Amino acid sequence: MNRKNERGIAAVAIVWCIAGILVAAAAITYVVGEYRVHASDEIEFTTPYQFVVFTNNVSYFGRLEGLGGPHPVLRDVYYIVTKMDPQTKQSNNILVKRGKESHEPDRMYINPNQILIVEPVNPGSKVAQLIEQLHSQK
Repeated sequence: MNRKNERGIAAVAIVWCIAGILVAAAAITYVVGEYRVHASDEIEFTTPYQFVVFTNNVSYFGRLEGLGGPHPVLRDVYYIVTKMDPQTKQSNNILVKRGKESHEPDRMYINPNQILIVEPVNPGSKVAQLIEQLHSQK
């Protein structure tokens, strides 16, 4: 009878091991699946530059990476400055590359909750042409 009990205990131990392996495999499959879903949430753009408007009405042009993810980044950033000619009283918009500030930033890490609008910048647009002019002046 002792051998039958030992065989029964061994069979139960094998069943529990197999059940544990199946539970671990299911957990790994779930985690990998969740990662793939979240990784695919990021939006990829077909244009080199995007126009980004924030909830505080500040706007920038740049290369937006990771939109749809938890930590979007804006690189190669530009913004528009309006200058008034004191003699003619006419305003003139100038595209300025961000990075000339005292801390010389080369990118912006963005809170995704602060992004209001993202639009593609058409490669043939005036903004895209101005960006290319600024790049060629380097």
